[in-house]
Amino acid sequence: MLLADFGTTYCKLLDTERDEKPHIIASRDLPSDFLADLGTGHNAVRRSKRAMNELSALARGGCRLIADKNFVLLDCGSRDLKFVRFAGGKVVDMGWNAECGASMGFTIELLATYYELDYSTMAVPTSGFSITCGVLGMSHIFDAVVQGSSEEEAVARFVRGIALNAHRFAGAPEELYLSGGLCANPLFVACLPCKVHLLGRFVLLEGLQDLMSAKLVKYP
Repeated sequence: MLLADFGTTYCKLLDTERDEKPHIIASRDLPSDFLADLGTGHNAVRRSKRAMNELSALARGGCRLIADKNFVLLDCGSRDLKFVRFAGGKVVDMGWNAECGASMGFTIELLATYYELDYSTMAVPTSGFSITCGVLGMSHIFDAVVQGSSEEEAVARFVRGIALNAHRFAGAPEELYLSGGLCANPLFVACLPCKVHLLGRFVLLEGLQDLMSAKLVKYP
């Protein structure tokens, strides 16, 4: 069974019949005739035989990976933010921010490439910019550099602003489970003002596997 999480920038794939580990491929490198058996993500309807809603996949994946019955799981992708909140083992709240969370993950990656920065070596800034959109928020960086800040400091404040916005979007919990590509960004993780548990980039694939195991979908 070929499972796929079709992210905006990267696709996460798992072939369950080969018993392989999940792997990542840039979305632009995905073959034009690629078709998953079961998929989630923004391209799932077009590129899969059967598709699952991203929030449902996130919730199922969280239940599969997290032992606690009460938790908040936040997914930070290239294009948007998603969260699910569980209480007593059941979903009590969820949210999807594709507008104000626009391209936050993508913009962070783009800035590192443009300014040749390593997020693993950057210090956590004492303050962050007020940011609600990754693309529009870049103007804060340009203004700060013009006013004398170093490029590294300005980008760090940008990342802190994004982290604080993501935390507020998830309801400002004291403890947070994080999924998505930003799990691999030490600066972003350190800027979150709460205890953080990293789940990595394959939580939605876990959700697809959970759906398979529940036998809620009939496969050809």
